[in-house]
Amino acid sequence: MDAPGALRRCVVVGGAGAVGGLFADRLLRSGADVLVVDAAAPLPGRLPGARFLKGDVTAPDGGLAAEFGRADLVLLAVPEPVALTAAAGVAAAMRPGALLADTLSVKGPIVREVRARAAAVEAVALNPMFAPSLGFEGRPVAAVVVHDGPRARTLLDLVGSWGGRVVLVEEDEHDRLAAATQALTHAAVLAFGLALDRLGVGVAELAAVAPPPHATLLALLARIASGTPEVYWDVQAANPQAPAAREALAAGVRDLSALVEREGEERFAAALGSLRELLGPDLGFYRDMCARMFGGMSSYHPDALSTNVSEPSVMTER
Repeated sequence: MDAPGALRRCVVVGGAGAVGGLFADRLLRSGADVLVVDAAAPLPGRLPGARFLKGDVTAPDGGLAAEFGRADLVLLAVPEPVALTAAAGVAAAMRPGALLADTLSVKGPIVREVRARAAAVEAVALNPMFAPSLGFEGRPVAAVVVHDGPRARTLLDLVGSWGGRVVLVEEDEHDRLAAATQALTHAAVLAFGLALDRLGVGVAELAAVAPPPHATLLALLARIASGTPEVYWDVQAANPQAPAAREALAAGVRDLSALVEREGEERFAAALGSLRELLGPDLGFYRDMCARMFGGMSSYHPDALSTNVSEPSVMTER
């Protein structure tokens, strides 16, 4: 008989994707029997040891519903509209006390749906705050415990054993923090790219003379542009607090223009002082981190450019 909280039989919906694949891989390494359910066919040789089933989680047939009924854990690593449509039906097919989890970038809607329509199962909402290609080790994983229980605690302990740093939050707090850490950050990088395009300066010209801060922004822009559009769309469009983050970014640019064009150098220096106060005791940590980053950056040279620019690497930035 399985111990209380055991996660022996796991179904990862969306396991052919980057985030779902990361969880499926770690669950397999932890000794679980893993079924990957996806609308897409798996890549050959990926996730050795896993079982695969092609299916539609929003309209599961009898075979898929039976797999949900046998599972200790069903993890929804799918876009928000799919998860919101599927959650109640998946939970209804699961046995009481099994664990339903998700990896959505926005937590308010899915947590409300699960609380209202999936009371019989344990539930935890996870958001790995990093690109899956980086792995869990030393990286934060935000977690909203929706319906607590032994399996929810086992999953959080597993994430910790994989090297992840679990940060417990409530759903509204998660979305407020995600608006600042993800929506605002991505918006700043995307706006930088749109501004470069508006200025009409070639990136090759810029890169040849770019100081480290500019090269860092170009690298961030390249990373986002090479990613999965629906992930970045969800971060901007699905989080109800993202518009306020974008407006704060636009207001910050307006404030900077006012400082330079009307208020003068003294007020500009005072604004930098306020930013030092904002960073507080963490100022030195982030200043030194930046110095280490810049010290390890490669210098741009045209001969070092990738020859595979037409096929960007597949990743999911968080």
